[in-house]
Amino acid sequence: MSKQIVKPSILPGFMELLPSDQILFNWMMDTIRKNYEKFGFIPIDTPIIEKSEILLAKGGGDTEKQIYRFTKGETDMSLRFDLTVPLARYVAQHFSDLTFPFRRYHIGKVYRGERNQKGRFREFYQCDIDIIGNGNLNIINDAEIPSIIYQTFRDLGFSSFTIHINNRKVLNGFFEAVGVEDKAMVLRTIDKIDKMGLEAVKEELLNLTISNDSVDSILKFIQIKGNNDSVVESLKALNVDNETFREGLEELSKVVHYIRYFNVPEENFSIDLTIARGLDYYTGTVYETILNDYPSIGSVCSGGRYDNLAEYYTSQKLPGVGISIGLTRLFYQLREAAIIDTNKASTPSQVLVIPLENHLDYAIKTASSLRERDIPCEIYFDDVKIAKKFTYADKLSIPFVISIGENEINTNTVSIKDMSTGEQCQVKLEEAMDIISRK
Repeated sequence: MSKQIVKPSILPGFMELLPSDQILFNWMMDTIRKNYEKFGFIPIDTPIIEKSEILLAKGGGDTEKQIYRFTKGETDMSLRFDLTVPLARYVAQHFSDLTFPFRRYHIGKVYRGERNQKGRFREFYQCDIDIIGNGNLNIINDAEIPSIIYQTFRDLGFSSFTIHINNRKVLNGFFEAVGVEDKAMVLRTIDKIDKMGLEAVKEELLNLTISNDSVDSILKFIQIKGNNDSVVESLKALNVDNETFREGLEELSKVVHYIRYFNVPEENFSIDLTIARGLDYYTGTVYETILNDYPSIGSVCSGGRYDNLAEYYTSQKLPGVGISIGLTRLFYQLREAAIIDTNKASTPSQVLVIPLENHLDYAIKTASSLRERDIPCEIYFDDVKIAKKFTYADKLSIPFVISIGENEINTNTVSIKDMSTGEQCQVKLEEAMDIISRK
C-alpha cells in the first residue's frame, strides 16, 4: 500500500516567512530589543500557557471569546492573549524579589482567536515595555516613553512619524463637566474617529442618549488643534470646573515639558485630543504612533498609563506606564505597502569558504579565524563542480567567496572574490578580513 502524501500547509492567521524575510524580521526585532535595553529595561519571559483563572481574572467579554482555552487532565489552561496580563501576574507573584520602579521588556508570541482577515493574525509577536511603580510612579516616566518610541523608530529607518499624546483624565474630566455619565462608552466611541469619521462618531454619541449640546461640546473639544503649547493654552482657557480635568491637564503639560528634554523633536510628538485608547485600564497619559506618510496603516506603537496593574492578583497598588509594538502586524503592513524592502540575502553568511582539491583542513581553519573576527561564514563541503559552488553563493547573495587550493596553502594566502563586482585577488587572510569588514 502506497503512503498517503499530506499537502503541506499552515493554519490561517499564522505567519511563516522565507529566509530573506525572516532575516529582515529578526533585524527589526533585534533593533527594538537593543533600544529597550539602551534605556535600561530588563528582559523577562513568561510561559505561553497560563492558568485560565489568571488570564480571565478580569472577566469574560471579548477576551473569553478570542482566547485559546483547553484542558489537560483537570487543569484549565489558556494561551496568553497579550503580555500585559502575564506581567501583572509576574509582578504580583515575584513582588518581594523585584526592585521598583521595575523596568521590564518582553518580546514574545501571543495568541488570539480572531476572525481571519488580511493583516490580522492569530499568532503574533508583541514587543512591550512597562515601568511599574510600588505605590506611586513619577509622571516624568510618561515623558520618557516617547523618547524610547522616537529612538526605536529612527533606528528602524523612519523619520516622518508622529507620537500622538493625550491624557484620559483630561477627557474624563471634560465629559463629567458636560454631564456625560457613561464616560467609558464615549471614550470607546471617540477612539474610533479615524475609522468612522466625525459624522459617524457624532451619530453614535447621540445614540448613547447624550444631549445635542453635550455632543456638540465634546466634538468641539476634541477638535482643538495647534502646536503643543497652543493646545495646552486652549485647554487652560476653557476654565473647566472639574478636579479630574485640572489634574490631567497638569500632567499633560508636564509630560510635554519633559519630552523636549529627552530630545524628541517637536515635529515628532503632538497633543491629540481624539486619542482615547479604548481599553478600560488606561487612566492617564495615552500614546499612539502614526507613520505620517502611511496613515492608513494605523497606530504602529501604542500604550499609556494605568493605576492598578495587578489589582486582581494583589492588594499592592502597582501603577505603571508602557507601550507595545505589534511586530508581526507592523512587519506585514510595511511589506505590503512596500515601505521596507527585503534584503536579497537569504543567509547571515558574509563569506562562503570553498576548499579546492579537498583541502578541508585549511578551509576549516580559515572559517574558524573568520568567526573569531565575528565574520559570519560557512564552508561548502559537497564535492561538486566549482561553478555550482559559486552559484550557491550567488543564489543566497553571500557577498564574498574565499577559495583555498594548493597555491593558497603554499603561499599562506587565500583567494577572495567580491561577488557584487566580480573582482578577485590573492591576499593574506588578515587582509581578506579587512576587505570584508570594509564592505
